[in-house]
Amino acid sequence: MTRKIIFGLLWLGFVSYAFFFAPPDNFPESLELIKNLSTGNWQGINPLIISLFNIMGIWPFVYSAVVFLDGRNQKIPAWPFASAAFGLGAFALLPYLALREPNQIFIGEKNSFLKILDSRILGILLTIGTAVLFIYSLQGDWADFVQQWQTSRFIHVMSLDFVMLSLLFPTLLGDDMTRRGWQNNQLFWLFAIIPLFGPLIYLSIRPSLNTEN
Repeated sequence: MTRKIIFGLLWLGFVSYAFFFAPPDNFPESLELIKNLSTGNWQGINPLIISLFNIMGIWPFVYSAVVFLDGRNQKIPAWPFASAAFGLGAFALLPYLALREPNQIFIGEKNSFLKILDSRILGILLTIGTAVLFIYSLQGDWADFVQQWQTSRFIHVMSLDFVMLSLLFPTLLGDDMTRRGWQNNQLFWLFAIIPLFGPLIYLSIRPSLNTEN
């Protein structure tokens, strides 16, 4: 119950901050920026913002590779939260983390969709994509990014969403490792403390899922 309350309060605090305390939003400019980022019209946009925007599209795949498997034995379905995370990030995942129960087994067989999510190939492809984005971000202007972080709600909240997703992943990591018979505290902390690349390395090398009927 304590865990549920903590995640519930964290979700409430994150939502409240995003709507009431983050920098004011200039909706027309933000909408135009999102449109340009989504369509690849990147001319004149800071590479740091381009990279962050695209990385926020990688995070939901990282979580899906764990959440859909974790949800097999939950009282609540995982797919609405994991699917909504592609548009809402941690705002969608926090309610699932609050409602789920610890789950260290996988019951039944993996269908084709779960086999893809459980595949190391997925982790490797996501890692390569992230590495490319990281290298591209090195061309970015940090002073401009900080200025936009201070004045744009979209950039501000997106950045905090990245941080939140990095901090939340370890709450699912322990159960996923146990489901695979992989109990190693040192590796757990390695995967947990390195933002994004830690989870990506985990997805790329984790053992195949142990199934129970």
